[in-house]
Order: sequence, then structure tokens, then C-alpha cells
Amino acid sequence: MKSQHISKSTKLITFTDKGLYCAQADVYIDPWRAVDRALITHGHSDHARRGSKSYLTHKDGVGILRHRLGKIAVQGVEYGAVTKINGVQIYFHPAGHVLGSAQIKLQNDKESWVISGDYKLDSDGVATPFEPVVCDYFVTESTFGLPVFQWQDPLLIFEEIKQWWQQNASEGRPSIIAAYSLGKAQRILKNLAPDIGPLISHPSVEKINAVTREAGVELPMTYDLSDVSSEDLEKSLIICPLRSLDSKWAEPIKNPLIGVASGWMALRSTRKRRNFSRGFVLSDHADWNGLNKAIKLTKAEHIYVTHGYTQVYTKYLNEQGYKAAIVKTKFEGESLDTQQADTSQVTV
Repeated sequence: MKSQHISKSTKLITFTDKGLYCAQADVYIDPWRAVDRALITHGHSDHARRGSKSYLTHKDGVGILRHRLGKIAVQGVEYGAVTKINGVQIYFHPAGHVLGSAQIKLQNDKESWVISGDYKLDSDGVATPFEPVVCDYFVTESTFGLPVFQWQDPLLIFEEIKQWWQQNASEGRPSIIAAYSLGKAQRILKNLAPDIGPLISHPSVEKINAVTREAGVELPMTYDLSDVSSEDLEKSLIICPLRSLDSKWAEPIKNPLIGVASGWMALRSTRKRRNFSRGFVLSDHADWNGLNKAIKLTKAEHIYVTHGYTQVYTKYLNEQGYKAAIVKTKFEGESLDTQQADTSQVTV
């Protein structure tokens, strides 16, 4: 079944070359080009771009946007508070993705839309937990929109990390976990304790740690690589972006074991061809079951599917009775050098 074409009628939200646009309020949601007024779901770089005249986001995301975008005109709002612009009511609701992440609801007297950004249904202790929002039209990601992606209880994954770290420390080998500096890194820190050895953060991670602590989230003590003795380094857990492993910063770390925390670790082919000690299946995005549950809870009839397995997931949704269509965006979702599973033989 072919996905439906997107109508360019006078709906509250239209799809433009700058991003999702509400003409009635003259605002863009997560625009990928500079605009006058941008509503931002969260601070990851594929959703928050430089150059717009003004930004509106959740209050916990203000520090992240300023850190990443520099001197900008940005206003923060509370979850559930209403902002009214020319007859459009705008709300930010928790998305559970990363600190300050939000689903943005826009509503007039005819229809309501929710642009979900990225989201997950599991509570992680850092992001405000996801809340379903009833609407007529729902824009969803599909980063992990295949049945193969079904996450275990995160507490089991953190226990795996602790055991791996303990084993490495007993052998006198530093443990490195490659993770995104915004979101995944803080989630791992929040769920670990420095009872095996010191927790070390890459500078890019530590800057986001500082913003997270300023927002009132408690994280364990973290150290810079230069602050730790060679003896303590052997027992440490080091959290850094994947790309930093090839940089000069990592040179003092001798004989480490490297783990990667990513939803892509669910793919055997990814784990097999990477030179990692361990892959931990941990994602800040909804898995297959989470996507389906979130969509059902919206009670929306019309679903627009963005980045990820858009073709497969849109086809599935249409078969379930939704009016689903693909929206091409510049949002990238979680990637590990842009992994994609082979979907040629996929049936859902």
C-alpha cells in the first residue's frame, strides 16, 4: 500500500522547505533554516538550528539552547502552560527524550496537532516523563520503527554496565562508554554510582552536565581526565562521544575497553562489524512497542511519520486503519554512522 500524499490545503500545519509551519500563528516548529519565530522541541542539533530571530522552548531547554546556539533570543515556558498567538493555542508537553524535551501542541477552533519531536516512554530520571497528548493530527518519529527494536527494562541494562565496569576495573583496564553528550550521557550518569572508580566526562559531556545540574537534576560527581591519577584511571568509567575516541583527548587512556550505548546495538550486524568490547542496547527513542502505544494514546486519526523507517512504518499504520503519510524532514534521529537495517524482507 502506498502512503498517502500530504495535502497542501489550509490545515493548521503545513510542510515547507523550512520545516513544519503554522501560518495562522506565523511560527515554525524545529525549522532547519532561519525563521522569525521558532518553536523548539529539544536541543539536539537536528532540531535546534542557528539563525532564527526568536526561540520558544521548555524552560529546562533554555540553557541547552544557549549553550549550543550562542547568544539568542529565547523564552522558556512551563509544561502545560498556554501561549496564545492570533487564535492559536500553543502548549509544550513532556516528551521524555532528553532534558527539556517537549511535544508541541498547536490548536485552533477547528483542529489540533501535536509535533512530538523525539520521544521515549521510559522514565530515565533526567527528562520529565512522557505524557500522551490527545490530538487530531500527530507527527511522529520512526527512528526505531521496526519490530526488531524492542527494548529491555533499562534497569537491566544499567546492571550490565555496572558488571562490565567492575570486571574491567578488576583487570586494571579503564572502561569507556561512547554516548551522546546530550541525553544519553546524563542518563547513564544518573543511573550509576562512583563506587567502583571515578566517573570521568568528556568536556562536551561535562558542559551539558553543568546545564543539567542547573536545572535541578542531581548527578554524581564527575571528573576531567586530567584530574585523575593513572592508578584511578584504571578503575574509571569514562563517558564521551564516539567521535572523541580518535581525538588527542583520548591519548592518555591506555588499554581501555570500549562499550557503546545505543539502540543500534540491537542489530547483530552492527555489533559484529564494530571493534567494541560491548554494546549496550540503550536508546532515548521509543522502540516499536513505544511508538505504537504513544500513537494509540493520542487518539489521532491522521499520523505523519518522519525520520527513520518511514516507508515500513507508514505502511504498517495504514494497515492498522490510520490515515498515515510520510513527511520528509532533515531530522536525523539517533544514529551510529547512520545505521539502517535491511527492510527488504520486513513484514509487520
